[in-house]
Amino acid sequence: MQHHDISELNRRIAEQSSFIEDIKREVAKVIIGQKYLIDRLLIGLLADGHVLLEGVPGLAKTTAVKVLSDTIQTKFQRLQFTPDLLPADLIGTMIYNQKENVFTPKKGPIFANLILADEINRAPAKVQSALLEAMQERQVTIGDKTYPLEEPFLVFATQNPIEQEGTYPLPEAQVDRFMLKLKINYPTREEELEILRRMTQKHKPRVQKVTSPEDILKARSTVLDIYMDEKIENYIVDIVFATREPVNYDLPELEDQIEYGASPRASIFLTLTSKAHAFLQHRGYVIPEDVHAVGMDVLRHRVIVTYEAEAENVSSEDVVRQIFNKIEVP
Repeated sequence: MQHHDISELNRRIAEQSSFIEDIKREVAKVIIGQKYLIDRLLIGLLADGHVLLEGVPGLAKTTAVKVLSDTIQTKFQRLQFTPDLLPADLIGTMIYNQKENVFTPKKGPIFANLILADEINRAPAKVQSALLEAMQERQVTIGDKTYPLEEPFLVFATQNPIEQEGTYPLPEAQVDRFMLKLKINYPTREEELEILRRMTQKHKPRVQKVTSPEDILKARSTVLDIYMDEKIENYIVDIVFATREPVNYDLPELEDQIEYGASPRASIFLTLTSKAHAFLQHRGYVIPEDVHAVGMDVLRHRVIVTYEAEAENVSSEDVVRQIFNKIEVP
């Protein structure tokens, strides 16, 4: 790519990514700290990928998604997943119209732009698969008719890692549909003090709408134009291949620790999220730091470790870290 092309691209990205700072500023009125969470939600939005959020209750996962949707003029739906939920509660159903003697479709809450699936592991497999089909196909079938979902369509799902009783863990193959899996941690002491002060006042902070779905869709197409050098493309493929063939990458100790490596979806998502990360930095090209920044979130749920590794307390994150430390950075 020519130098003038990149400077032209940089100029275009600086122009089109200005709304990112507006969104962050508005979100910061309500959400204190959690920079990682907000950045990753924006990456999901820009790279058109669903996001799975894992963390103990009370860490503002739900609030963050709600506030983000408030800054964009979009339809937002929060779905509280429960064990008695049915697929029809999610996607809708056919209703008999007595007057006209016909069945008419009644669309469910999935017909929105941003969906928050709260505690996705509380609902049975049928409901999970109805949601995952909508995520994958971007369409919903009610009766014998298929309805496309409006763009942008994004699912942010939360799951609670502590209570496993009465939950239906998402199967690995389904977790793979999420572009990113985030681990949300507790705030720092200073942040918590600020949360306490801000959230116990009489007037709760309100956010303004600062962008539109059209801006998001336009930004998405610009994200795809971001330049990625061949060396970085090879770097991404090496990282993914090291999860499948660790011996070939001089990581023989991982051979017995990895049950399944990452699928080609990982390479695609690593590329898209690295570009979106560059966009967040108002940059028209990808650098290795972008790949590093998003690597764990793309790979932690795609590398499955063996029983032996689990017995030794080796997690998929440990494996991913080792791979990143080993593969040479271009």
